[in-house]
Amino acid sequence: MTRRGVTVAAAATAVTLPLAGLEILFRRGGRRLLDAPRRLPGEGELVPAIDALGGEVVRLRSRDGVRLAARWLPAETGGTEWQPDPYEAILLLHGWSGSVAPDIVEYGPFLRRTAGVLALDFRGHGDSDDAPTTFGLHEVEDVAGALAWFGERGIRRVALAGTSMGAITAIAAVGVLGDGSLASADMDLDAPADVVPPPRPRIVAIVADSAAPELVVPVASRLRGPFRRAVAARLFAAAARSLGADPRATEPIRMIGLVDPVPLLLIHGEDDDTVPLADARRLAAAGGPTTEHWVVPGAGHSGSHVAKTDEYERRVTSALRTAFVGARDGSL
Repeated sequence: MTRRGVTVAAAATAVTLPLAGLEILFRRGGRRLLDAPRRLPGEGELVPAIDALGGEVVRLRSRDGVRLAARWLPAETGGTEWQPDPYEAILLLHGWSGSVAPDIVEYGPFLRRTAGVLALDFRGHGDSDDAPTTFGLHEVEDVAGALAWFGERGIRRVALAGTSMGAITAIAAVGVLGDGSLASADMDLDAPADVVPPPRPRIVAIVADSAAPELVVPVASRLRGPFRRAVAARLFAAAARSLGADPRATEPIRMIGLVDPVPLLLIHGEDDDTVPLADARRLAAAGGPTTEHWVVPGAGHSGSHVAKTDEYERRVTSALRTAFVGARDGSL
């Protein structure tokens, strides 16, 4: 969930404060959770690398009307072992804080060898409009908006690839939105009868890198002192009161059972100190028969691609291409 650390570590001192001071501190900490930094230091230096990738800047709306920014990278063609299908695409989802720019540079070049890539700035991040960060709860609406954008362009099969909060959102998206295989479930009952919306693409696969089973896990790992998970839970309770909805309602441990039969590749760094390996294994154990868990030796949080670049790209590419082919011929 956190790519550069949650900035609420001071909440660990809460156990030493009077009750009134505790409530004030929790309210402030809860609001900080919902107010992710829009950009990270050094993102401006990535502009030349992003421009070198080409593509186009995209503007779209989430299902609930928030204006979002994205970048579309067309698929690379000309390979001998794989020819991208123009009816397929990958939605790239970033983590808490900052824009999707670092992920475009890191993951875009190899993902686009399988399909076109839409790299999305979540609400409240990058160039998208202001909105609270809700760790997947409302970001699912951003995914729904991206799926509508795909549908308008004739794309019929989509894979979701996310890191940290992006991985959490990808899992939640299938649980909340469905995989798109049941067209009637996606009908807008309030739409005018003479308006026929484009078909929604089917979600055929998820690659979820560094997903936490519960939201308190990565926040607690950034705190100091005793009772860290209890403190993190109080922070999310305060955030829920401020937001009027609880971000924990769509956390992965609650949603992963709804992902099957969509193939899910869970990736986790063995040395992740933000989401400990024991927690990652709990999430994997809760997955269905289409869940695969790859533990990457020597990798930290969201660091598996850097730690094992060739194997990472091979495994992810194989998972995505297998899912796309299976969806084409009806075997998945």
